[in-house]
Amino acid sequence: MKHSTLDNTQLNNTEHCARYQQKGSILWFTGLSGAGKTTLATLLEKELLDAGKIVCLLDGDLLREGLNSDLSFDEASRQENIRRIAELALYLSKQAFIVLVSAISPHRSLRQFARKKAVSNGIVFYEIYVKASLKICEQRDPKGLYKKVKTKKIKDFTGIDTVYEPPLSPELILDTEQMKLAACLNSLKALFFKNN
Repeated sequence: MKHSTLDNTQLNNTEHCARYQQKGSILWFTGLSGAGKTTLATLLEKELLDAGKIVCLLDGDLLREGLNSDLSFDEASRQENIRRIAELALYLSKQAFIVLVSAISPHRSLRQFARKKAVSNGIVFYEIYVKASLKICEQRDPKGLYKKVKTKKIKDFTGIDTVYEPPLSPELILDTEQMKLAACLNSLKALFFKNN
């Protein structure tokens, strides 16, 4: 069987942008579990949908249950998890979707990989650091994951068993210990609409 190739019957990025009247972009939310990544991404998704934008939210936890359910949490699997998410985000953004990625993505090198994939394809990439201390994330524990770590039901957990590397120069830092949700959302909208 021959590999399929792009032919003139398929829409290209420019045609998608013209049809949807928007350019694709990737907003990559990173931070510890419980920092507020998915909460903020979901709030922004609603705002963008209300503004008539075509949006797709890729939640790392949900992708782990489906697309990436074959992966474990060892280092190689973590890298493959982020690689797949980055490729999916790129695929959608090249079709003019605004892609919101909510994934811990603990290593700078993996986030840099996602950025390079996007930028090399002409896609704007925003790294958004959703910042909260481990102590606060443990107190929030919306999914009960920190409790499972303490009872040894989960191992290799980012921030406790493995290192989280904060971004060095993200486009936006949202300190959810200090900022209210509304202020975080306003900062996100300002970042997005300033450039779109």
